[in-house]
Formats: sequence, structure tokens, C-alpha cells
Amino acid sequence: MSHETGLIPHERSPDGIVTLSLLPSPTKPRGGVVVLDSWLIGAIDRTLQQVAGSRPAGVILASASPRVWVAGADLAEIDGLDDASLDSYLKAGETCFRRLLDLRCPTVALIHGAVLGGGLELALHCDALAFVRTPAGGKPYLVGLPEASLGICPGWGGTVMLPARIDPALALERTASGTPWKSDALPAGLADLEADDAESLRRAAREWILARQGATPPRPRAIGPASQATIENAIAASSLAGAAAGTSAHAVLAAVRAGLVGGLAAGVAEERRHLIALRTVEPARTKIAAFLARSS
Repeated sequence: MSHETGLIPHERSPDGIVTLSLLPSPTKPRGGVVVLDSWLIGAIDRTLQQVAGSRPAGVILASASPRVWVAGADLAEIDGLDDASLDSYLKAGETCFRRLLDLRCPTVALIHGAVLGGGLELALHCDALAFVRTPAGGKPYLVGLPEASLGICPGWGGTVMLPARIDPALALERTASGTPWKSDALPAGLADLEADDAESLRRAAREWILARQGATPPRPRAIGPASQATIENAIAASSLAGAAAGTSAHAVLAAVRAGLVGGLAAGVAEERRHLIALRTVEPARTKIAAFLARSS
């Protein structure tokens, strides 16, 4: 396994499939929990650039954490940035994630534990999402976009990517409320692959990739102009249409509407604009402060 300075660990199998292992920043180990901070975003970006040049047969995005896949973005880091710096941070994440879309091979996110916020958005940039099933009587892990529960909104495409994979009305409602799913009750369509343990899931992911050589799915997997009627019906069936300005739900609606016109890039730009504004006002200030106090 390669672990060069500034890169995340990655290994290439004899059949050309490269597996990347997400890990915490060396300076912020966080007990082994993987968080999308600026260090990890930069390391993923550099690693994907190098991997793309090796013309892989496929890419598997795994996690080195035994407890989570990716717990989300680093809220403490975000909270310490001014608006211009946060804009740059979010744009760096967008550029990094887009490298997954630019790979000319099938990609799979290999998920064995909690995947939240920016972590789920990272996974959604892969062609397939693969989940380890929760055993009967086992403790389920959380999957979703919880940003709205903190008074903010997603910033890396969750608003426009999630409704392209699952029932749009359900996606919009959960994103606007910030309510995640439990791994033993995932919505239909979210899991492309499932297995009872991580090793079985890894084998299934490799087989999935090898069966799709030369047939990489169209990208990005997000709503756009062709989704107009479906998404407008979903909006009408949700509570979003009446969302008040300055709320998380309104931000989600604005991003979705931008995505319907301009696709993923337009949706992400609208998310970014609202996220930067929302995080400085109530109720986000109170909710973020409480979250950081619990996490310290």
C-alpha cells in the first residue's frame, strides 16, 4: 500500500482496481474518526490526481476508521473561517469531489459506518454506494445530510445529488429537515450493493467494477433540466414550497431550483452562497455552538 507524504493510503490490485483509504489528519487524529477537514480534502485531491494518471480499471473509496466512514465536514474548522476563506474551502471540496466524476472508470464508495453531511456528498460522487448491512440486533449507523438540523445547508451537492438516487420528495424532506436514516432502514435506491461484512462488500464492489469495464455510467448523477417535472412535483408534495427566506429549507429549495436549470455546478454554487450566509445568523449560531460544545 502506498502512503506517500501528502497523499492518503492507496493500493492497486493486479486487475487495476485502486482502493483509497480515507483517514484522519495526522495532526488531528480525533480518536480515529475520519472528518473532512482541509487536510483530508487536499490529500484526497492530490491522491485522485495521481491515481487518474495511472489509468485504473476502477476506484474504490474506503475508510480507515473502524467506527465511521466519514463523519462529515469539520464544523469547528468551518466556524473559524471568515466568509472568503469558507468560500475557498468549499470550492476546494467541490474541485476535489469532481475528480471522482472525471475518472474514466467505475467508482464505488465502500461504506461500513456512519456517513453524514459532506461524507455522504463525497460518496454520492461515486457511481455506486455499497453498504455493510446491520445485523439483526446490531446497532445501526447513521446515513444522511444533517446540516439543516444545525440551521445550515449542504455545501457539496447533496441537495441535487440525493434526489437523483432516491424518491425525490423523500430526499427533499430529509435534506430540508436534516433527518438522517439508520442503516437498517435505508431508502430504496440509495444502496447499489449490500453485504453482511466489509470483506464481502469489497469483493462485491470489485466484481461490480470489473463487470462494467468500458461502460462507465453517465456523470454527474444529479438532477438537471431533464428532471424539471419530476422535481417540481416533489417540491409540491413537500413542505419546501412554503419555506421562509433565511431558513435551511429555503436554502435547499433555492439550490434544487438552481440545479434544475444549471445542473450540479449551479446547485453547488447556490448551496455555497446560502451556507456562508446561514452559518452566521440564528438559529445556526446557537445550534452550531451547542454542537461544538458537545464535541469538545
